[in-house]
Amino acid sequence: MRKELPAKQRDELLKTLKNRFEKNPNRHMGLVWGKVQARLEADAGKLWSLNEMEKTGGEPDVVGQDKKTGEYIFVDCSTETPKGRVSVCYDREGWESRKEHRPKTTAMDLAAEMGVDLLTEEEYFELQKLGEFDTKTSSWLKTPAAIRKLGGALYGERRYNRLFVGHNGAQSYYAVRAFRGSLRV
Repeated sequence: MRKELPAKQRDELLKTLKNRFEKNPNRHMGLVWGKVQARLEADAGKLWSLNEMEKTGGEPDVVGQDKKTGEYIFVDCSTETPKGRVSVCYDREGWESRKEHRPKTTAMDLAAEMGVDLLTEEEYFELQKLGEFDTKTSSWLKTPAAIRKLGGALYGERRYNRLFVGHNGAQSYYAVRAFRGSLRV
């Protein structure tokens, strides 16, 4: 089933995204909103995903353009991890390993439902060059298979004016940890 926004909601989202784009030019030097908007208007499914990012508190914004594909890269740019996505295990395997007190869902499942990807370590470090994010919270990061196979999952945070990548068991969850999504349009 194709996911689309009603016209009024689509127009409101485009207005929100345009305003954020104009307020934060340091995130997308040399990019032009009109070209970004044309791409968005051509893909109702991507607009739906951006709306999911927005409504869960991610404040998505354009942070670059893939030179090979021409795709615009949107990332959650909320100062702290998106509030509408907290208290989630890393993935389904971690969730299933919990004997009790399972959270409602997982970061990987929710990202898939939203049509977005979790940020990798590299993408998280790039985002942190654009501002100070996760100074009071943390965000699950896409975890390499070798680490995940051993039961762990990675998260990122900024403390003491420095970036940290830490690890927890994939079954853990915290009220101050969600995930930041990435979407290519």
